[in-house]
Amino acid sequence: MLAVLQHVEGGHIARFERHLQYSVEEVWSMLTENDKLAQWFPELRVDELRAGGFIKFDMGDGTFEEFAILELKTNSVLEYTWGEDRVRFELYPTPDGCELFLIETIHKMTDHTPKDLAGWHVCLDVILALLDGRTIESRTNEWKIWHEKYIKLISEYTQG
Repeated sequence: MLAVLQHVEGGHIARFERHLQYSVEEVWSMLTENDKLAQWFPELRVDELRAGGFIKFDMGDGTFEEFAILELKTNSVLEYTWGEDRVRFELYPTPDGCELFLIETIHKMTDHTPKDLAGWHVCLDVILALLDGRTIESRTNEWKIWHEKYIKLISEYTQG
C-alpha cells in the first residue's frame, strides 16, 4: 500500500500504515536496537535512545548527520528530525499483532521526495521480511518499482 499524502500547515505528511502479526515489542526492537536496525537501514545508528538523544546517519564519506530524537515512548512512539523534516513511528497493539505507522512530515516537496518515500516503503517491506525470516532479493529493484509509483503519486498529489 502506497503512503497517503496530505497537506498540513507548513508542509505535507506522508503516512505509511502496516498491519503486522508481531508484537509491539518485536517491532520496536527493529526500530531501536542497532543490530536489528542495521539489517534494514544500515546507515542509521541509535546513539542515545531517549528524548533529546540522537540517531546518526552515516553519510558514507566518513561523516555523520545527527538526527535529534524529539519524542520517545517505549514500544509506542519514536520521532526524530530528518534534515528539515521529521520521521515518526507509532505502534499500536492489536489482538493479533500491531499496527505500525510511519509518518514523515515533509517541509517541502522536491525532486528527491519520491526517492525518500520509495526508500521508506522498501524499509517497511524489509522490516516485515526480516520478522518473517524472509529476505528481499534485491532492495534496489524493489526501490525502482516503488520509486516510479511515488513519482506518479506525487505528481497527482501536487496537481490536485
